[in-house]
Amino acid sequence: MIELERIHHVTIATKSLEKAKEFYSEILKFKEIERPPFKSRGVWYDLGQQQLHVVENPKSETLRLGGLNSLEGHLSIWVKSYTKTLQWLEEIGLEYEIEPNSVAGFSQIYILDKDKNIIEFAAPYHS
Repeated sequence: MIELERIHHVTIATKSLEKAKEFYSEILKFKEIERPPFKSRGVWYDLGQQQLHVVENPKSETLRLGGLNSLEGHLSIWVKSYTKTLQWLEEIGLEYEIEPNSVAGFSQIYILDKDKNIIEFAAPYHS
């Protein structure tokens, strides 16, 4: 039997590493961490106990063409405050969809990155 501990990282594809870095590094302010010298281009981010790996694949067939749909695969990041996260998204002018009283048992905020990867910010109710 496999003894699971936690998610180590999530990898998402981008067609343009520069656009992805602009979004994750400049807009969301995620902290970049050292990435091994793979032959591929990419960037890694520290998400606390986990990591986000963004890899450039200009010919990717996994990237979405449509809008935001939380029923599709997505990255979920737990945040401390629902209210502060919403305020910050408003300040930077990023579009989002919300489920403040989700039946999931916590509040949910959804955004899209520049490649239309779905990112969920999950937080305690009314925090």
